Amino acid sequence: MLLKRLSEACGGPGKESVVRDLIKQEITEQNLADEIICDAIGNLIVKKDGTKSDGPKVMLAAHMDEVALMISNVEKNGLLKFKPVGGIDLRILVGKSVYVGANKVSGVIGAKPIHMQRPEERNTPLGLNELYIDLGVRSQEEAERLVKVGDYAYFTTSFSEFGDNLYKGKAFDDRVGCAVLMEVLKERYEFPLYVAFTVQEEIGLRGSTVAGYTVEPDLALVIEGTAANDIPDSKEHQQSTNLGKGPALTMMDRSVIPNPRLVSEILKVADEHKIPVQIRRGTQGGTDAGKIQGTKGGVPVAVISVPCRYIHGPVSVMNKNDYNNTIELVKNFLKTLEQRGGVL
Repeated sequence: MLLKRLSEACGGPGKESVVRDLIKQEITEQNLADEIICDAIGNLIVKKDGTKSDGPKVMLAAHMDEVALMISNVEKNGLLKFKPVGGIDLRILVGKSVYVGANKVSGVIGAKPIHMQRPEERNTPLGLNELYIDLGVRSQEEAERLVKVGDYAYFTTSFSEFGDNLYKGKAFDDRVGCAVLMEVLKERYEFPLYVAFTVQEEIGLRGSTVAGYTVEPDLALVIEGTAANDIPDSKEHQQSTNLGKGPALTMMDRSVIPNPRLVSEILKVADEHKIPVQIRRGTQGGTDAGKIQGTKGGVPVAVISVPCRYIHGPVSVMNKNDYNNTIELVKNFLKTLEQRGGVL
């Protein structure tokens, strides 16, 4: 299953090559593109020619990178110090197993055991200076034969189905978006379709800046995995999205206010095709849409997201129907756009 392979692949900001190669191989083997470009920053930009010679440039985007940990020092006893790359909640790291470096050296994140902590320490979240990665070695020399400063560490989570129609796995932000776009590429449209699998989104939306200037689209959709906070101790207005209620449309976040007319058209398509959708109620975070919107003279953009619980953690959870309905919503919007000659 492609989504499983994408979820389990390891690729932090600036080190997306494994994910990029997986996507490129899949596209090539299935003959899903007429042109594939890997730019200088590492974006994979895929072009699918339209059945007509002209038409608007439509761009779809999803980012390949995931949050990770970067090794910052190897201690004399062989333990590894690290820094987060992207937004990771330090409270959830203790005891998690990780892979370190390109060779996937096994490790575990440790800290002083509770038995050794002072009473005041037990009531305070652990800081970076109190955490380390244990490779099971006894010295700095042994550790440095296995890993080096600058290597990334990734959660070892396996993708699986569980519970009531759910998936669990790591890096759903944004491998779920990449998987959606791979499904969309299986069809051809009248207008030229550009699909950008971007890099370094988690540390400043960097790849999308380059991709936007490369493609110069007439309109763009960004497909994301977004936070769901539908848990018992969260009040309804704090629940940004809910699992099982369909793909979520963004009205505003930290990076962008999507084009109102484009959002309205997507909602109409959802209604016409009886695809459940929800409005993303939170305004936190940002997406590649913010950078694409500001390309040259400006680009109409919208964001369609798959709700995911526990985002940016070792394990995220999403609903199968939300994933499948996101694919259908994007496909049907593109077909509607095709019928209108690419005009909103």
